[in-house]
Formats: sequence, C-alpha cells, structure tokens
Amino acid sequence: MKEVERYRRELRNLHHYCHTKRSRKRKIKTKLAFSPKRAMAELRHSSSLGSRAGSSPMKRDDTASPLIHEQHADDDDDGRSRHLFRDRVRSIWSYFPFLSDDPRVSQQNSRISLCLALFVVVAGLISILSIVNHLVKEAPSLWENPYSATTSWKPCAERRLGGISELPPENETNGYIFIHAEGGLNQQRIAICNAVAVAKIMNATLILPVLKQDQIWKDQTKFEDIFDVDHFIDYLKDDVRIVRDIPDWFTDKSELFSSIRRTVKNIPKYAPAQFYIDNVLPRIKEKKIMALKPFVDRLGYDNVPPEINRLRCRVNYHALKFLPEIEQMSDLLASRMKNRTGSSNPYMALHLRFEKGMVGLSFCDFVGTREEKAKMAEYRKKEWPRRYKNGSHLWQLALQKRKEGRCPLEPGEVAVILRAMGYPKETQIYVASGQVYGGQNRMAPLRNMFPNLVTKEELASQEELAGFRKHVTSLAALDFLVCLKSDVFVMTHGGNFAKLIIGARRYMGHRYKSIKPDKGLMSKSFGDPYMGWASFVEDVVVTHQTRTGLPEETFPNYDLWENPLTPCMCKA
Repeated sequence: MKEVERYRRELRNLHHYCHTKRSRKRKIKTKLAFSPKRAMAELRHSSSLGSRAGSSPMKRDDTASPLIHEQHADDDDDGRSRHLFRDRVRSIWSYFPFLSDDPRVSQQNSRISLCLALFVVVAGLISILSIVNHLVKEAPSLWENPYSATTSWKPCAERRLGGISELPPENETNGYIFIHAEGGLNQQRIAICNAVAVAKIMNATLILPVLKQDQIWKDQTKFEDIFDVDHFIDYLKDDVRIVRDIPDWFTDKSELFSSIRRTVKNIPKYAPAQFYIDNVLPRIKEKKIMALKPFVDRLGYDNVPPEINRLRCRVNYHALKFLPEIEQMSDLLASRMKNRTGSSNPYMALHLRFEKGMVGLSFCDFVGTREEKAKMAEYRKKEWPRRYKNGSHLWQLALQKRKEGRCPLEPGEVAVILRAMGYPKETQIYVASGQVYGGQNRMAPLRNMFPNLVTKEELASQEELAGFRKHVTSLAALDFLVCLKSDVFVMTHGGNFAKLIIGARRYMGHRYKSIKPDKGLMSKSFGDPYMGWASFVEDVVVTHQTRTGLPEETFPNYDLWENPLTPCMCKA
C-alpha cells in the first residue's frame, strides 16, 4: 500500500513537472520562434529529466526550481538571439554571392553579381555628381544666366571655311549700287548690313557705303575712320563683291544722289526681297550704277530668304570690326572697370537714355518743377510743332504712353529697380549716356543709391581720349564696346544702340545678363501708393526672370538685330 501511494505521488509530481515544462516551452517558443531542430533537442532534454525524476523526486524538484529555470531560459534567449542575428546577416549577404565564403557558389554567378554591384555603385556616383553639379551651376546669380540656359544655342552665321565661293566674276554682276548710311553710328551699322544683303539679292556689286553727316551729331566720319575696311571686304569676298570707290569709267560722280535718273527713291520700309528683284534690279541693269535713297530700314525680316538674314548676321557680328585702336581703348576701359576695387570685380553697363532730345521726343510727363515743364513745353512746340499742336491733348497722351511702357526710365526709377533686383550699393556701374536732362539734380537719386558711377571721361584721361574726339562716332564706338564686354547690361529705353548690344550678347553666348526692364509693369508699380517694398521686390524679380537676354523664339516681323535666334543661331 505504501508502495502504491509513493508511486501515485511520484506520478503526480511527474505530470506536474511535464505540465510546467510544456507551458514554459510554449512561452519561450512564442517569444523567440525556435527552429524545429532546437525544439526537438528541448523535448529530448525533457525526457531525460523525467526519467531521472523517478529515482530522485527531491532532486528533480530542486533542479526544477523557478530561479534556476529562469536562468536557463535567459541563456537560451541569448543563444537564440545570436543564431537569429547570424541567420539574418547570412540572408542579407546571400544577395551578394560574390562576397560569400561558401565554396559552392559558382564562378559565373559571382561575376554577374559583381557586374550588377559595380553598375549600382557607378549609377549612384553619377547621380550624386549630377545633383551636385546642378546645384552648383544653377544657383541664382545677379551676373550670369543659368548655365543650362546658355548651352542650348550657338552662333552659326560665320563664314564657312573651305567653302566654295558663289560669287560670280566681276563682269557678270548686274551692276553697282551705292548708298548713304544715315543717322548715328548704330543706325549706320544696320544700313551697311542691309546694303550687303540687297547687293546679294540682286547679284550686284556694292560700292563701299558713305556715312552721311548726321543732322544731330554734326559728324563727318568716313567708313574707314571707324571700321576695318580690309577685313570687311575680305571676310565677305565669297558672298558679295565690294569695291572701295565708284568705278573710274563713271565720270560724272556728282550725278549720284543728285540726278533722279540715277536714284531709286520709292523703296518702302521693310520691303521684301521680291520688291528689289521686280522694281530695282531692272533699273540697275539699265543704268549700271544706281543710288538707293533713302535707305533706313528698307529691308524686311520675315519676307526675305533665311540665307539673306544669315548674311546680315555675318556682316554685323563678323565682318564689321572697329579699327584696332578703338578695340584696344575699349579693352583698356573694360579692364579698368573690372579692377576698380583693387581686385577683380564684375561691372554693370547702364545705357541711360535721358537726354533732352529723347525726353522731348517722347512727349511723356516727368517729375520736375513748373519752370522745367514750361521750358520743355516750349522746346517741344519748337521742334515738333505738328505733334504739339496747341498742347491740350498732351497730358492724356503722356498718361497713355507711360501706361504702355513707352516712356524713358528716369535715373531715380532705374536706381529703385536695380536695388529691388538685389544689386548692392557697391556695384560698379559704367554709364553710357549723353548729357542727362536735368543735370546732377536728376542724377542725384541714382548716384546716392549707387555711388560707383563712372563714364569713359572719368576712366580715361583727356590725352587718352583726344584722338577719339575728332569723330563723335568714335566715342560712341567706345561706349558700344565697353557695354558689349560688361558683366550685366541694362537698357532704359529703346533704340538701335541697346538693340544691337542685346542682340550681339545673345549671339556671342548669352552667358551674361542683358536686362530689358518691363516699363509698363514698372509704371503701374511706381504708381501704386499701397504697394509695400516687399511686394515691389517680388514683382520686379519675378517679372525680370525671363528678361535677361536669353535667345527667344521669333515671331512675324521680329527684329533681327535684337534677337538673332533664327536663322543666325543653331541648336547646340
């Protein structure tokens, strides 16, 4: 009986131990997710404990104490964690068999995996470099256009080296044409380009144009006083035949421009190429020498063949070069502008159109005293009596023109716009201008905001400029070149000077900015009494993001001189 009780007691103890062991195993399994192999080992361990418990229940109970068992569980946790970590690491490296130590990995798979890994690494490096390169080059700049925008177009109107000349022999041309290039230097430049194009259209020989004395400038400059004649003739030798003077066989030279029999006067403005073929060419064939008068803007843009427009660009940007002494003096002035601070610095060129004649001709109203406005009214009445009439309509006309952005910007307005764009007070500014209407009082706001204003007279000594004062156009040529070489060019009103500068900077690379203010929008902003400075700055910056001299898509009747995109520029 005692034996039975002892057996039942040991059996109960055994069941209790197994029940406790299974519950703990379930908890640990849920927590650590044992592998089947480890579960089997645990079961075998439980069986061995059960067999030993039958012979020594007391020892079994001591071994199964909660304290000792918890310590074994922690050890198992650590071991299992290490196994799990090794398994996860092994699963990660399994994606890169070429780094594995397993000798069973085939050599071919290793090479493929190595190539893939190298490809991923190279692609990553290229992406990082492109991002860094983009951030560095596309950073906003006061002086340069975005790099990506300056690499889309390139000039393509230059002479074709090694090309076949299409020029016929001298005795096979249809005759000679002769023109007077009127106006100031830049208007004369456009007339010369048009004369070469017209000679090409009619297969005629061009007599070297004469620079006609201008009524305003009172200048008697000759072609050879400004331009390099030899370079001009040689560069265009495969396009148009050009001679220096009227042929000797034509004895009555005074008849040109004085005899109606030798002059074509009915050429309309912006005439198409076909007009010259139908109306001018027959007379040239008949008389052999004809003068074209007047010749200001007598050739259109979109109504002539593309190759003719390309020839005009070739003349403007490549064939017409100033004399070496003018080029050298302009280089000296530009160098002095770039080193005014003692070290290399960028500079801005400002074409300030606010001379008395320009202010009067605009018929716009400007800030000034009653006495100034009365004198301006008398000046306009004297110079332009037909437009002035009795003066009663001028106030409404002035308001309309200012609203449409057709009034010259005052020096003070220019200063406010430049400051809103972000140009600091220390900016070095080269001013290309005639005598500013209103003198120092009118220039005071601009000079107060930007004290580093200089002209060519302040950059160079009287002795250095003495040789250029013989011809007014020589001084204008210096301004032209210094503005062309500036880091930023700013125009304040229309005109051939600003038009040619912006066009040349576009054609030659358009890396540096050429700013054309939106005068219509600016007039609204200046006239808004409720607009704060922050709002004004935002309007100025946003408006002029696309007005910095980049090539623009052309449209009918576009101006070739300001925007030579088509057909003088090609996709890069």
